[in-house]
Amino acid sequence: MASNRAERALVEQWRDILALHARTQCELDRALHGHGLCASDFEVLDLLAEDAAADGGCAFRVQEISERIHLSQSALSRLIGRLEKDGLVERAMCAEDRRGVRVALTNKGRALHGEVRPVQRAVLARMLADAG
Repeated sequence: MASNRAERALVEQWRDILALHARTQCELDRALHGHGLCASDFEVLDLLAEDAAADGGCAFRVQEISERIHLSQSALSRLIGRLEKDGLVERAMCAEDRRGVRVALTNKGRALHGEVRPVQRAVLARMLADAG
């Protein structure tokens, strides 16, 4: 009986996490829509901006981004294609492996990231504070 209660509590905790994620993702999408982005778009820009800040302009391989952003490689490739079409990122062949592709922020992407970052952080702060 106690193990059933513990198991139910575990499952409820997991479902609470999933619900929080879904609510936060929807709120992020709403907040970022006016800037022409969705939450996943921003995550890619944010990852590239963090790396650029640390390295002064380095780029990630597409595979490295997919491992950090939690999208399939095909979904990420489509997303990067949209960001590239909008002039926010650029792709280049990887110098150390000609089969690989690197992605980096453009100046336009860096500027949009700087503009939208406070919006995204405010949504995260509000949604995660409510969860506590």
